[in-house]
Amino acid sequence: MTQLDNELIDWAVYSETRSSLGPDFVRILGYFREDGTQSVVKVETAMRAKDAAAIIMPAHKLKGEALQFGASRLAALAEQIEMMARKCVEHQQAPDEILEQVVTLRPLFEETLPILEHETSPIVQRQPMGFGRRSTSLGSYISNR
Repeated sequence: MTQLDNELIDWAVYSETRSSLGPDFVRILGYFREDGTQSVVKVETAMRAKDAAAIIMPAHKLKGEALQFGASRLAALAEQIEMMARKCVEHQQAPDEILEQVVTLRPLFEETLPILEHETSPIVQRQPMGFGRRSTSLGSYISNR
């Protein structure tokens, strides 16, 4: 895990969710990939249309799902977008002030998701020995016989 991983993910929340979901965790994380992608697209589409009201629900949904997996920075950005969109609706303003946050939403989502998915990978990192090579201890044992 890198420092960046720790800044993006609250590992205590991640572990708690993983424990509580058990074998369903990987499937639910897959739903987060699908739903999160859709939420980002909906936020971007609503931003292009300058429709603050249409930004609120997908940002809210993304915030909740990100919090569930401990994706704290993504959740905070989605919440900021949601709250700013609500303010725009209340004041009957176009969501122009949210543009900077919306532009950073997709890259942050795309940076966060692989970190979450990497932690569920069944592939274990191993040191390759190479085809036909024996470990040193076994090799010396065999040559000394």
